[in-house]
Amino acid sequence: MSKSEHPSDSEKEVVSVTKHGQATIPKRFRDKLGIEAPGKVLFRETEDGDVVVEQVRSPSEMRGFASRQEPKTDTPATQILRDKRKQDRNERESQFET
Repeated sequence: MSKSEHPSDSEKEVVSVTKHGQATIPKRFRDKLGIEAPGKVLFRETEDGDVVVEQVRSPSEMRGFASRQEPKTDTPATQILRDKRKQDRNERESQFET
């Protein structure tokens, strides 16, 4: 089994939780996960019931993320949205036709 499945004592640390539900993430874990303060983290439950803490990238870190890939179409986004809305509307209306 991997280290994450059976953590050793060196990978554990007890922290206090305030009456408001706030806890401080220990610095070594923040460093390991790349979490900067102030910032945000994501708590996610796996199918096995484990809770995982992940870094949430800031909007400035995500800036330009989508533009790093070549566009798959020359159609403007507004036109794609109009077409999709029209398609959705037609599908809804066809469900109620008799």
